[in-house]
Amino acid sequence: MVSVRSVVDRVGPTLLHALQVPDDSPAVADVVIAEPGGALTLSAGDLVLGVATTGPEDAAELVKQSAGQGAAAVLLKPPLAAKPAVKRAAKASGIALIQVHAATSWAQLVWLLRTVLDALADESEDLDPGSGDLFRLADAVASVVDAPVTIEDTNSRVLAYSARQDLTDSARVATIMGRRIPDDVLARFRSRGVFRELSRGRQTIFVPAQRDGTLPRLIVPIRMGGELLGSMWAVVAGPVSDERAAAFADAAPVVALHLLRRRAHTDAQRRASAELLRAVLEGRANPRKAMAELDLSDEPHRVVVIEVTGGAGRDAEGLRLALLERISQGIGSRPVATELGGLLYAVVPDRPGPGGWAELRQALLAQPASRRGGASRAAAGSPGGIGDLSASRAQADEALGLLRAEILAERVIAFDEAWTALTLHRGATAASAARVADLGPLGVLRAHDESGKAGYVETLYEWLRHPGDPRAAARELRIHPNTLRYRMRKLLELVPLDLDDPDVRLALLTQLVAVRWS
Repeated sequence: MVSVRSVVDRVGPTLLHALQVPDDSPAVADVVIAEPGGALTLSAGDLVLGVATTGPEDAAELVKQSAGQGAAAVLLKPPLAAKPAVKRAAKASGIALIQVHAATSWAQLVWLLRTVLDALADESEDLDPGSGDLFRLADAVASVVDAPVTIEDTNSRVLAYSARQDLTDSARVATIMGRRIPDDVLARFRSRGVFRELSRGRQTIFVPAQRDGTLPRLIVPIRMGGELLGSMWAVVAGPVSDERAAAFADAAPVVALHLLRRRAHTDAQRRASAELLRAVLEGRANPRKAMAELDLSDEPHRVVVIEVTGGAGRDAEGLRLALLERISQGIGSRPVATELGGLLYAVVPDRPGPGGWAELRQALLAQPASRRGGASRAAAGSPGGIGDLSASRAQADEALGLLRAEILAERVIAFDEAWTALTLHRGATAASAARVADLGPLGVLRAHDESGKAGYVETLYEWLRHPGDPRAAARELRIHPNTLRYRMRKLLELVPLDLDDPDVRLALLTQLVAVRWS
């Protein structure tokens, strides 16, 4: 059982402070954001984040509603959390009240809390008693070096950190909140040659205090068999004795063994999950099994297909993996994803809140083009149940085809939004297969355009698209309305057509759509 107290202790007093925790608080299950103005639907054990709560009355009402639905705790920022009315409501309702540090980003807190919940759940289930828990290991190392510790991978992402927070600075707080060393802090450490020294295999690295207030660091590389697996960072008050530094370095092999076991376990899980997800996308998996093993919630989901251009072979694979990692960091929870045929497929809930399609869409739109000139294109299928994901995948593929053909100008699109383009494309494909463009006089106009570049086919298409509005048709063609009228007169001399007949206009438009959209 994961308790409110254990979550607060694990996150640490730098970010969370428990104002009230009843002895009979329910076990923590998940993290939920209270949307502004939205209906509050909770499950037993939820941690409720009062993101948009603005006044004491709203905060007290949120506390009462959360308690009424069995939530474990309400998290608020100062000064709301400490307001007497809010504290009275929490006490009367018997729910835990947690104060969040004012500078904490709510999005980062969601990511951090979910990570902590996963770690505590693994610890309570004792899934791998031989390897132990990485957070407990960080606590043990902190006691050895007598300083707060973070354990990081080779990309400076935080894997675990000690509960001890007695010595800290803004760089450590930002690192824990963001689950990685911030870019500006990273640049300062890099300029001091820290990462160069790590790659060279030095046993310990001491970095003095910096002018911006960053405290000294004692850093130890984590290696196994010559491979750099990560590093341990201790926040220290000043130079460390040789004995303490040696004791810190002696802990590295133990952490390395844990990281290797963790990697093997994670790789095996990832392969199994990827294979199950592929079966789901191809309609070969049992929906109940997929929901349980992929940890999918019982709500409508979309399949999102993502194409990254600008690389080939290993470069393309690296771009896809990097994009998945950035998406994961951007939306606060890692989507269920796999690769198929050089494309990245993700399954996300069709919800407006954290971790849903709307947030993933924003993260994709925010991705810049790669240095090699590539940019991501993405399309989402319609929402549906777990058993409908194969159909959603087919829809996502079809919508992506429109983006690839540049029929649509967007980089990210949903299938249900692109119905007009899909209707025209499907109709054009069927009409093209029936060779409708070969009927009647259209072939004469096309042949004339190919020989003389008169633009008659394009002119007729826009004229039919904008009936009775030659100015709009001319704007589409980027010509003067008089030029449009001249072309129409000349093409009617070449091919006599009764454009007053609605059936003639409809037949011509069907042919032209087949030419343009197939």
